[in-house]
Amino acid sequence: MTAATLLSFAGVCLLLSIMPGPDSFLVLRYSVGGTRPGLAAAAGVAVGSLVWAAVVALGLAALLEQSATAYRALKIAGGLYLVYLGVRALLRRRAVGGGPAEPVAVSTGSAFGAGVLSCALNPKVGLFYLAVVPQFLGHVTFGAAMTLGAVEAVVALLVMGGFAVAASRLVTLLRRPRVSARLESASAGILAALGVGTLVSAAGPA
Repeated sequence: MTAATLLSFAGVCLLLSIMPGPDSFLVLRYSVGGTRPGLAAAAGVAVGSLVWAAVVALGLAALLEQSATAYRALKIAGGLYLVYLGVRALLRRRAVGGGPAEPVAVSTGSAFGAGVLSCALNPKVGLFYLAVVPQFLGHVTFGAAMTLGAVEAVVALLVMGGFAVAASRLVTLLRRPRVSARLESASAGILAALGVGTLVSAAGPA
């Protein structure tokens, strides 16, 4: 595998990472509470992508392409998880009064786990690997697939990590609890909406 191949693949991964999606909104939701939770969520997303790299390397992701039932089941699981995260965050905000309070604190472990699950339950990431990895490899082996997976994980960590730092510092710069509370509620609402959209699409024709 040449350096040119790795750079080309990294470029594709960069385009994927900067596109808004469940993972970016998840990182935003945790970044409102501070830089560390945001970075933890970003790291979780990167690890989740490695999970998909391993799945593709083992050939299991082909089931998603060949089985509409398996693909729909994973979409439903991912949609339910996004709805759960969004609703839980909204209920937390409501529990503290929903007013200009500081964002609800979350542990880095919780943020990391949410990032892993958000990415690992997103079948589109698996299909991305299934469609793109063979284009950069003459023969898909476990080691080669994991190498590309590591490249994608690093790109995702850098992009999502930068997003987390920027978002958390912006909230700090504004120094307005009401603004951070609204951002947290908005990001939680978007996560729930994305989850509902995923569930609706999973209920439709395969």
